[in-house]
Amino acid sequence: MKECSVCRKLQIVPGCLDDYKQLAHYHYRDSRLGPFERIFALKPVERTLHTKAVGVIVYSMPVPGLELRNVATNNFFVGFDRSTRLALINKNIRCISRVVIEPRFRGLGLASRLVRQTMPKMNVPVIEAMAVMGMVNPFFEKAGMTAYTAKLPARCVQLIEAFSMVGIEDKELIDAENVQRKLSGLDNAQAEFIERQISSFLQSYGCRRNMQNGPKRIRYILSKLTDKPVYYIWFNPIFDAGCWSEAEVRL
Repeated sequence: MKECSVCRKLQIVPGCLDDYKQLAHYHYRDSRLGPFERIFALKPVERTLHTKAVGVIVYSMPVPGLELRNVATNNFFVGFDRSTRLALINKNIRCISRVVIEPRFRGLGLASRLVRQTMPKMNVPVIEAMAVMGMVNPFFEKAGMTAYTAKLPARCVQLIEAFSMVGIEDKELIDAENVQRKLSGLDNAQAEFIERQISSFLQSYGCRRNMQNGPKRIRYILSKLTDKPVYYIWFNPIFDAGCWSEAEVRL
């Protein structure tokens, strides 16, 4: 596939928290960001094109326990005492916690490019990611990661199907602003139908069940459409099998 002229004018450079903050409101999750390891930004080669980042990727330390990580690594991190297990995980794994592309630059493969070109820069054996809407927009797979999926809860399947019935397809569920705009344009019968479906869906989320209709509620719903997100993993090819032997990595 031939690279477009816009993509050729963008480069990946070390980023900072300000780069993320400029784009955070475009992400479907809460914009608050916890501790992170590194940020890379996608910026123009020539400042005349655009003065700000058009995309960012954030790497963080991994969480201690993930069931699908154990499946993907054939239980490599299982069977150690807690302190050894945590040391192994922290030494060998980094997690992609955010990938954000400014809406005008979406559809150009830039998210996959950010992932593919920055993973080797982390210099660890394993990169992982969790994506709530991974099956809708599988850019991690396009970047070379392998997906592991858990069963989708019935309530999520039901709501996704309800959105489809009113003209909002799976691939659109990563864009909260677009979903809200489409919901606002429904006729009365469709609006009443989808409101019943949303109300039923939110019953499983405690105090959130009474959230008022609006963009904040849609962002929350889209972030919860899968209780068990898709897990992605990438094994760095520069680390050979010897690096994964217990003798090499056990502390």
